[in-house]
Amino acid sequence: MPFLRQFFSHRLIWLALLVSLGIGALFARTIWTIRKDEWNYAVQTNTNLVQTLEQGLGWALDSFDKSLAGVALEVSRPEVWALPPGLRARVVFDNSLRSRGAGDVLVLDARGNVVLDSGAPEPRRVNLSDRDYFLAFQSGGHQGLFVGKPVPSRVTGLNILPLSRAYYHADGRFAGVVVGAIRLSYFNELFGALDLGANSGINLFRNDGVVISRFPYGDADVGKTIGGTPNFMRFQAEGTGTFVGTAALDGVERLHSFRPVGRYPLILNVAQSTRTILGQWMVNAWVLGVFTVLLMGACLGLATLFVRELALRQQVSARLREAEHDVRTILNNMPSMIAYWDAQLRNRFANQAHEEWFGLPPDRLRGMHVSNMLSPAAYADNKPHLERALQGEPQLFESTLVDMRGVQRHVIVSYRPDTEGGVVRGIFVQATDISERKRMEDELFDEKERVRLTLQAIGDAVVCTDAQGNITYLNPVAERLTGWQAFDAAGQNVDTVVRLRSPDNDQPLASALRAAMDQGRAVDGLRGMVVHRSSGQRFQVDETASPITDRHGTVTGGVAVLRDVTESVAMAERMAHLAQFDALTDLPNRVLLQDRAQQAISQARRDGKLLAVMYLDLDGFKAVNDSLGHGVGDMLLVQFAQRLKAAVRASDTVCRQGGDEFVVLLPGLDGAEAACRVARKILAASEAPFDLAGHIVTVGLSGGIALYPQHGDTLDALSRHADSAMYAAKRDGRMRFMLYRGPDTEPEAVLPAAPTPPSAS
Repeated sequence: MPFLRQFFSHRLIWLALLVSLGIGALFARTIWTIRKDEWNYAVQTNTNLVQTLEQGLGWALDSFDKSLAGVALEVSRPEVWALPPGLRARVVFDNSLRSRGAGDVLVLDARGNVVLDSGAPEPRRVNLSDRDYFLAFQSGGHQGLFVGKPVPSRVTGLNILPLSRAYYHADGRFAGVVVGAIRLSYFNELFGALDLGANSGINLFRNDGVVISRFPYGDADVGKTIGGTPNFMRFQAEGTGTFVGTAALDGVERLHSFRPVGRYPLILNVAQSTRTILGQWMVNAWVLGVFTVLLMGACLGLATLFVRELALRQQVSARLREAEHDVRTILNNMPSMIAYWDAQLRNRFANQAHEEWFGLPPDRLRGMHVSNMLSPAAYADNKPHLERALQGEPQLFESTLVDMRGVQRHVIVSYRPDTEGGVVRGIFVQATDISERKRMEDELFDEKERVRLTLQAIGDAVVCTDAQGNITYLNPVAERLTGWQAFDAAGQNVDTVVRLRSPDNDQPLASALRAAMDQGRAVDGLRGMVVHRSSGQRFQVDETASPITDRHGTVTGGVAVLRDVTESVAMAERMAHLAQFDALTDLPNRVLLQDRAQQAISQARRDGKLLAVMYLDLDGFKAVNDSLGHGVGDMLLVQFAQRLKAAVRASDTVCRQGGDEFVVLLPGLDGAEAACRVARKILAASEAPFDLAGHIVTVGLSGGIALYPQHGDTLDALSRHADSAMYAAKRDGRMRFMLYRGPDTEPEAVLPAAPTPPSAS
């Protein structure tokens, strides 16, 4: 027996040696595969990069070329040159020339002189006839867009790439050149977002090999030519492609991905150093190599240890059986249904709860497919979750099933994939009965829904906050009053959303809601104005507030109810106004006149002053009403009321008695002459014709005056005497005022005048 064990141990050592050699071979293959993948990735990445950059450059050049072509078209038209210089520049140069990276656009005449400049009102005194693009067009050897050699600008001193087009006279003769420029720094800005690693960059050449841009190597090589070098000959011969070559300018070996830029004589080249591409691979190769050596040594060490472990296996097996018994005991006493199903959805373990729910003991379940345990409907509901769990996605969901006694259970189900080496070996299943919790949640939801619908249906605004005064709820009426949407207001301070101001002085009012939460009791109604967030509209509201407390009496929030009383307040103000003012002329009515007269009589009694009451009546008003209609008659009354108010002092009261009768109260007079002067002003104001919707109307006026205290000490007495004097004025010829003298004395004319008959046209 010891001999067999020793022989078997030797066999394990040889097996470990073979495994180590296999690991070494696998390492070599893996390293080579990684290198190949790294290289292919770099080739594909650089190819995509050069294609993307070429499209971006092509679009930019297309846009600039179209702008140049538009300028060339405009300057070819003789009528453009006939325009004033300022207008000519606005017509020729449009905003499309102001693109990123582009410089000013110059228009040269046939001798190379600058005649138009997009960057200055006055053209710069520069001659560019020696430039390659001007010579190319002047000789007639080039058509379309010409990409010039990069040069320093004679105007700004910056390196630029000139792009130009010729323009011609109507007879086809060469007229000059339109030249624009792209700053070479623009290409550096365009390529600056890319990091290809050390000794790597992006190059832009002309078709003849002239270097336009080498990023990130600066401008030292700009203007040089690599024409005739092996790399550039491949660029020209192949047009588009990828190859490994050594650069003529610095001798660095690089992976070159290149392609022409649209229809332009330019070649774009992404050149990445081969050391940069394979640098990470070399590091990984060293790391994996060391790891492989350690792994091979570990295999030999493990083979030695394995013999020793064989002796411990039975001890471990005994302990495992004991642990399995303990785990099964624990799982059988858990309130949840727990099971393990393999990748074919066959049971390998189930606790005792399955017998209570499905009437199947664990021994019968072992090896059974899950579809045989569940009803067809339940299996159809669970199948999508089972499939996703077998793909490695944990599942947690709620479901409903019927147990063996026909009782419906709400359960929360968890599927946890058992993954080993990236492969799902099975599923751990736990199903917990949440029927009681579900019932309570449904009842709570129903209650909250009833509350929500109630709050939305009531006509008052409801605002709820947390204990810190931050908004948690607004009903639709609150949204309308404040201008805040509920989702925008959530979390905002209540004083920010509900800005309550005093209706008397527009000062901010203290928050009733915060007072309720601070005091821990309901706060009585508070009248204020809410300012709409966006429109600034103001709503008068009555606000009541109460704190929200938990069962321990701790304040957890607050609720405020705002009742919109804007319309009722406005209606009350309107009714109060209509109770004291005439609806047609907006003059005080008899009620307000009575109040003001009592105050004026009391004041006159204290000051020893006079007070006058005038009664006025329009002569010929009935004729206007009968001939032109009541609408025109109303217009006459309104215009007369305006003239009457303009003829008296601000402290005087003009009242419409009814129909075409008016009453004027003149307090604080020094004598009768003061009242007579007012009467003359009123007569003068009424002499001018009235323009009533195109009808020119002239009416007369009769008035009577009574004085306090000579003619009475109450408004009723003064009114009777003024009315008597007014009728005396009518009898005496109209268009005059009469001053009351006494019961046995004829009234005295204030302003005798010839009667003016009413007229309407």
